[in-house]
Amino acid sequence: MLDGQSFSNPDAQTGAAAEPESGASLEALAERMLPLLAEQLPPAEAQRLPRRQLAQQVGDIVIDILDREDAAPDLSDQRRLVAVLTDQLLAADTEAPGPAPAADPPEGRAAPANGNAAPSLEEAKRRVKPLVLDRLDVGAASLLDHGALVRGLDVIVAQIREELRLPLTRTQHGDLVTALVDDMVGLGPLESLLGDQSVTDIMVNGPYQVYVERGGKLQLTDIRFADNAHVLNVATRIVTRIGRRIDESNPICDARLADGSRVNVIIPPLAIDGPSISIRKFSKRKITLDTMATQGNVSPRMAMLLKIAARSRLNILISGGTGSGKTTLLNALSQLIDTSERIVTIEDAAELQLQQPHVVRLETRPPNLEGKGEVTMRALMKNALRMRPDRIIVGEVRGPEALDMLQAMNTGHEGSMATVHANKPRDALTRLENMIGMAAVNLPSKAVRTQIASAVDVIVQISRMRDGVRRVTAVTEVVGMEGDVIVTQDLFTFAFQGEDERGRLRGAFQPAGVRPHFMPKAEYFGLGQALLECL
Repeated sequence: MLDGQSFSNPDAQTGAAAEPESGASLEALAERMLPLLAEQLPPAEAQRLPRRQLAQQVGDIVIDILDREDAAPDLSDQRRLVAVLTDQLLAADTEAPGPAPAADPPEGRAAPANGNAAPSLEEAKRRVKPLVLDRLDVGAASLLDHGALVRGLDVIVAQIREELRLPLTRTQHGDLVTALVDDMVGLGPLESLLGDQSVTDIMVNGPYQVYVERGGKLQLTDIRFADNAHVLNVATRIVTRIGRRIDESNPICDARLADGSRVNVIIPPLAIDGPSISIRKFSKRKITLDTMATQGNVSPRMAMLLKIAARSRLNILISGGTGSGKTTLLNALSQLIDTSERIVTIEDAAELQLQQPHVVRLETRPPNLEGKGEVTMRALMKNALRMRPDRIIVGEVRGPEALDMLQAMNTGHEGSMATVHANKPRDALTRLENMIGMAAVNLPSKAVRTQIASAVDVIVQISRMRDGVRRVTAVTEVVGMEGDVIVTQDLFTFAFQGEDERGRLRGAFQPAGVRPHFMPKAEYFGLGQALLECL
């Protein structure tokens, strides 16, 4: 274990040695200049600016004020004065007017008697972090595991706290060390949200706005980043872990976290208000169709129908909007696949959680800096056909790979599954037809529709409703063709009936009472009687 001495940077100076002789006079000058500065740059406005931009504006105002002074401090003291005033503006209380907070005491000097109140975590981190980075031996720290890094930082932070006279409790000290470690090797402010099991989605809209989804509802959090550079640093850390990049030449990137959570990053110039990070969290709880029935996402009879469809090796297309639960439902259906089957999954960012032992996971690859080396979904689909799969599962069909997927479904790879963005089962069929048109093949519309009708057996429509609950709103069977039209029939639908006193929607999952077209196939697998009972 590395102790504080070997962990710290031997070249770093202590606070007492670094204190300038003019510290006291600078503090007095800063106290006199702060009201003049606040008139031109109100604290509320200052706290919305990135620190670098704020320091530039403070520097310009300070120079204007000093031009009217008889004796101005030298250049080095002017820089320190700008730093002190910038800190005071950032630390100012914008909720209630009052005296400006005192400047940070120089290292090694005791805080004034009226400054003994414990600072907030953000304030403590802002004061301690620069000194930690100055004293940290980055080379040694990069070789440590997480526990050793925490122990080493604990020693350094304790030394700095003593020099700055920061009155923190042991709990606050531990939170400060954790926050510093998260910033250095983790995902900074997002680490606490990633550890919150009630959060399903995290949405970062620039440095000052972070939303989460809990229970199907969006909520604004009090999580903040320092500035745009801080958000970009976290985004870069995410994508580089899986060999991808994010920069101005490649401002959009799909990635995943170590636990399988799906991540999308988009940065300026495409994201106007700063880098945006969207994280769909990986659920550590295994969701089954029985679990979904208990939660009210489906009815028990509908769950049985979906089990029979998966066991009968039907080709299933899951349709829904963004965040409606398509991938969760796909994971639940995949659990009905026999353990003896070979499964190939194809995704943009791998997030499926298949439990079978014989699974080959394929993931697309973006082009490199020279624009070469890209591997598309369609290329992976073509390669999957050469891998002797029993079933092919496509995370999301969104382009010309739809043609290859349908051909696979029509050539012996029964029981394949995929998801698609659409609002209704009929819209899903239309989207498939449009995506086949992207494949640059000259096929008549009737030939395309005939291929869709023969390939897709069942469409499962899922929606996130206004009460935040995901529900399967329709299970629709593709029957065949009549002329140029694909014929479908609903097996189950969700009928809305109102809402209760808690705002939760009420409704019924109603069977259509028709004989399924895939009855012979269910009978072949010995599931015919069970299918009749659930309908």
